[in-house]
Amino acid sequence: MSLTQEKKQEIIGQFQAHETDTGSSALQVALLSARISQLTEHLKVNKKDHSSRRGLLKIIGKRKRLLGYIKRKDPQGYQDLIKKLGIRG
Repeated sequence: MSLTQEKKQEIIGQFQAHETDTGSSALQVALLSARISQLTEHLKVNKKDHSSRRGLLKIIGKRKRLLGYIKRKDPQGYQDLIKKLGIRG
């Protein structure tokens, strides 16, 4: 149920800050967002998969903490990131 290597590389290519960036906060948020959407689709089909639901809630919490960090450190970067990802209506 994890992201495929191709999908992960595509996301890294879109959100990396520089050539060797593999773990910046914005990139982590983008990867977590992809994982959240994938798990959300899985849970629409498998309503009783409670362990995946718990994992989803943990991932959502981690993304929320990272977004808070980005918002404190770089407010404009935060706004750009949420627009690019289409989150936080």
